[in-house]
Amino acid sequence: MTVIERSHVSKRMSQVVRYGSVLNLAGQVATDVQQDMAGQTRQVLASVDKLLAEHGSDRSQILFCQIFLSDMSQFQAMNAVWDEWVAPGQAPSRATVGVNLASPEKLIEIVVSAATTAL
Repeated sequence: MTVIERSHVSKRMSQVVRYGSVLNLAGQVATDVQQDMAGQTRQVLASVDKLLAEHGSDRSQILFCQIFLSDMSQFQAMNAVWDEWVAPGQAPSRATVGVNLASPEKLIEIVVSAATTAL
């Protein structure tokens, strides 16, 4: 029987949920919201890297990524950072949409599902 494992758990949510060999990361947002889109994107991707590493995975193992932008006119600025970050030849399937995020200072939120082999 496969067990569901949760980490970084609060009353409201878990930052990571593992089921079998799949990790699901909660939406990651920037902590320094004074940064522009490029700066916030770098922060969010660093958070994704950290959580994946904690669970025996990395960006080359990302299966699917959902990107939420508060302003779609910033799509190219986000993509410039993404293109530098994504593992060469390992780009995941991805969707990017424009939304109203939880606070107006937050410009980007990223949700990731990734594979892992670590137990």
